[in-house]
Amino acid sequence: MNNQREGSKNHSNIEATNTNPWLLHLIQIHDTAFPTGSFAHSFGMETYIQESDISNEDDLKAFCDMYLRQNLASTDAIIAQEAYRLAKENDLQGLIRLENICHAIKLSPETRKGSMMMGRQFLQTVQPLNNSELFTIWCEKLKNKEIKSHYPVVYGIYTAMLGVDLRTSLETFLYSSITSLVQNGVRAIPLGQNSGVQTIFSLLPVIQETTSRVMTLDLEHLDNNSIGLEIASMKHEFLHSRLFIS
Repeated sequence: MNNQREGSKNHSNIEATNTNPWLLHLIQIHDTAFPTGSFAHSFGMETYIQESDISNEDDLKAFCDMYLRQNLASTDAIIAQEAYRLAKENDLQGLIRLENICHAIKLSPETRKGSMMMGRQFLQTVQPLNNSELFTIWCEKLKNKEIKSHYPVVYGIYTAMLGVDLRTSLETFLYSSITSLVQNGVRAIPLGQNSGVQTIFSLLPVIQETTSRVMTLDLEHLDNNSIGLEIASMKHEFLHSRLFIS
């Protein structure tokens, strides 16, 4: 009986281990030490900080809330979701068209460049970890300068190839985007680490709400309506001193 119980217990452990074989790797690629280069980009936030529109924890929370609901939800999150679906269908031409759309909707040169820099860094880092045919072809196209490798497209492809479910892919995409912004805000304002932790914690329900909303949308809903953010990003390159590339 004891052996049966032990065997049953071990079986349960094996099943638990195999439920999400990608989980630990998903945590790994969102670790702050994972080299995506996100620590170098504020995507316009630094302009707001230098103009004193973001000067404390509440301001940072309000900015990130807006960034999630008004920017990511209508642009990059939809792109990442579409990339995930096209990758599942192995639609290479669809992915190339999607990346051209992603490139076109980013009006600010710094935001456009930042998205490409992060995408290329992410792609080059994870390429040795994934040998799927589609991902290998995508890497070859970057090497041959046939694609620009925007981050939301690469992220959608990679999580699809890992076997991550769509909702988790979107939630982690939004989470990583916001945690990077908060950490950069903590450095630039500056704020204490506890303020950063509390800000991220307060935004977790917003990330879940935004994920649910994005899952009801498609490319027809793509809309860059964050004009103030685009202007801030355009002004960023003319700031007297800067901590971030974008």
